[in-house]
Amino acid sequence: MSGRPVKHSLTLRGHRTSVSLEDAFWHEFRRIARARGQPVNALAAEIDSARGDIGLASAIRVFVLEQALARQAPLT
Repeated sequence: MSGRPVKHSLTLRGHRTSVSLEDAFWHEFRRIARARGQPVNALAAEIDSARGDIGLASAIRVFVLEQALARQAPLT
């Protein structure tokens, strides 16, 4: 996996956009979408609608991190 961001095109509510994420984030983002039974574009649109004033790439990274942390066993 590359540490450099890789640009991919997404379609959000009928509009094309490009998002640059590192391979590890793309891989996990796709895994989360599959686990939810959603297309990547639909999950990205969900994140986009809730992201507020941060960039889409940052919002996706935070979402992926939050999902990964939620899957971990609680620390005691």
